[in-house]
Amino acid sequence: MREPAIITEGLDHFFGEGEARKQAIFDVNLKIEHGKLTILMGPSGSGKTTLLTLMGCLRHVEHGSVRLLGHELHGAQEAEMVHLRRKLGFIFQAHNLHESLTATQNVMMGLQVHGRGNADKQIRAAHHMLGLVGLSDRLDYLPANLSGGQKQRVAVARALASNPDVIFADEPTAALDKVSGRNVVDMLKAMGRERGTTTVMVTHDNRILELADRIITLEEGRVVRDETA
Repeated sequence: MREPAIITEGLDHFFGEGEARKQAIFDVNLKIEHGKLTILMGPSGSGKTTLLTLMGCLRHVEHGSVRLLGHELHGAQEAEMVHLRRKLGFIFQAHNLHESLTATQNVMMGLQVHGRGNADKQIRAAHHMLGLVGLSDRLDYLPANLSGGQKQRVAVARALASNPDVIFADEPTAALDKVSGRNVVDMLKAMGRERGTTTVMVTHDNRILELADRIITLEEGRVVRDETA
């Protein structure tokens, strides 16, 4: 029986040095199973995004343990972190699109980072993903000519196009209307069912909570509630 997609044990995290040193994460112990949609909730400053970045190889684990897809992140070398990131998808509230590239080219960049297919296959895959997020009529648009919600949907398509093992999402529906936000989360749920993709999402969006397999609530860096649907 394979181990969970993500395991944290005794995870602490600190910011700053000396007298300015402040603890942001306190003794977090979690097991997140493959194929599930887990939502991290809590007030601003509760440690949600910090925890997400520790689990997602975007911040070094210095105290305690994080095992991601069977790899220990505490003490991991940068080369191993880069290797792991290629198995992940990231969706952030700031869409981080390249302004000089079209929607199709932005999605293709996600495929190129993962080394998936030749140019023709990448174009077809990009068009397919953009169609799934409702942007078939915006394939050749630059970000400057897209609305905030459309930019976010391009970012979602980019993250999902490479079929990642784990998706880390920080407020992915914040710029989306109710229908678009629901559609994005439905896609993530479907990827969990059909492909075994694991999703960990930070959100304040109460409209999508019913879709979660699990809701973990943090306050002041501590897990205070852990509910399974």
